[in-house]
Amino acid sequence: MVGIFAVMSFLEEIARRRTFGIISHPDAGKTTLTEKLLLFGGAIQEAGAVKSNKIKKTATSDFMEIERQRGISVATSVLAFLYKDKKINILDTPGHKDFAEDTYRTLTAVDSVIVVIDVAKGVEAQTEKLVEVCRMRSIPIIVFINKLDREGKDAFDLLDEVEQKLGLTTVPLSFPIGMGYSFQGIYNVWKENIQLFDGDSKTKIGASASFDSLEDPALETAIGKTAKETLDEELELVREVYPRFDREAYLNGNQHPVFFGSALNNFGVQELLDCFVDIAPPPQPKSSEERRIEPDEDAFAGFVFKIHANMDPKHRDRLAFIKIVSGTFARNVPYLHVRHQKKLKFSSPNAFFADKKEIVDVSYPGDIVGLHDTGNFKIGDTLTSGEQIHFKGIPSFSPEHFRYINNADPMKAKQLNKGIDQLMDEGVAQLFTLELNGRKIVGTVGALQFDVIQYRLEHEYGASCTYENLNVHKACWVEVQEGGEADFAGFKQTKAKFLAKDKQGQLVFLADSAFSLQMTASKYPGIRFHATSEF
Repeated sequence: MVGIFAVMSFLEEIARRRTFGIISHPDAGKTTLTEKLLLFGGAIQEAGAVKSNKIKKTATSDFMEIERQRGISVATSVLAFLYKDKKINILDTPGHKDFAEDTYRTLTAVDSVIVVIDVAKGVEAQTEKLVEVCRMRSIPIIVFINKLDREGKDAFDLLDEVEQKLGLTTVPLSFPIGMGYSFQGIYNVWKENIQLFDGDSKTKIGASASFDSLEDPALETAIGKTAKETLDEELELVREVYPRFDREAYLNGNQHPVFFGSALNNFGVQELLDCFVDIAPPPQPKSSEERRIEPDEDAFAGFVFKIHANMDPKHRDRLAFIKIVSGTFARNVPYLHVRHQKKLKFSSPNAFFADKKEIVDVSYPGDIVGLHDTGNFKIGDTLTSGEQIHFKGIPSFSPEHFRYINNADPMKAKQLNKGIDQLMDEGVAQLFTLELNGRKIVGTVGALQFDVIQYRLEHEYGASCTYENLNVHKACWVEVQEGGEADFAGFKQTKAKFLAKDKQGQLVFLADSAFSLQMTASKYPGIRFHATSEF
């Protein structure tokens, strides 16, 4: 009997989980939305708006000092809260294109996403790229059109833009009553009720006028005859033009619910959250190189999708974030680190509730757990109960920007080396050491990452560095084909000053131009050049 209850509670725990990412172009209000979801979930009592350089109460999800200063998110935050008996795990991602690599990796750990779009700017370039990744992976998408209290595009124009630019099939599940200065509230298509907002309460959930029916005569009195007539006409159009919501189509990535609101003013956020907990998928299966792993399997399996050094600079702690795919993860139980082929156990696995870390005894599929790491993990590593599993699709990008990194304070060489070593493990950048003279080169996907590295080295490790520009077109990992030893010897001799080793000791060719790379590849056919280290 106990066994049946244990199985039931395991399956119930899986069904309770909702793990999703929030993605958008910078400044669309993504971090503010995260903040308000935590507020409605009761995880925090007061929200901190994210405003560049004017932060009074800092946003919960932007915990790194540089994020507080610049008002942008540069690292994915992991946050959890309970709402209506559902355990919700949010991964708030960076919007800035220079940090897209972190976002792409995070999308391997989510079961659905919410895309935030600014009412005035509409669909922007970074949003298009991120949605394309979600569509390739058939991740269910909900769209939240934000900042309705500001003057912006017409609701129908925005829906058209989402359909045309993002290739989504939209189904409005809430609809605005007026826009900009005339914005008065939201008609909730999902629950068929109306919420009117006064806009006074930005940090706490304030009481708002609500109506259960469009036919309520008090509604016309509250919003005015013209606004009521416009709303009736627009809702008639919504019913005629857009399909009815079909959860199966949404889960398969073929239909995309749209909500309207203003995260800053708490408009429309609860409508989004109430619908999300009803329709969003529970933890999903994940493909590995060996087989497909189902969440309800007894054996534990999970993978590292993010590493963060110095979560708390006072303690110099480094956390590896693991998404649990199947089974349960328990503290003090040994699990197999597949790449190292050794068993590890963890005495204090962390879960994240808003801005608090808590030690958890047992975690379930869908959960994100932070494991204290002394250098055992790298991104993409798998932990299992013993099975040899390698999860697929955790991307590693070839850097596009390269600079020499120099020590600006000879007294702090040890701190600099330690800082560079740990920050590179996070996957924010890659380190190459020249074979010829041992000089260190940092390669990043975006130029802004150099500032972040410099800032974090100084503030978290007490080390200071300077950069020197370097003309490198691409870093290519070198693979010697069968019988290509003579070509390899000639290549090493001719290109000696362009050869470096990466952090794992693999040989890398730093090509100074596309032409040079092409000529080298044709001159030495016994060598293959790869844009990523996983070939």
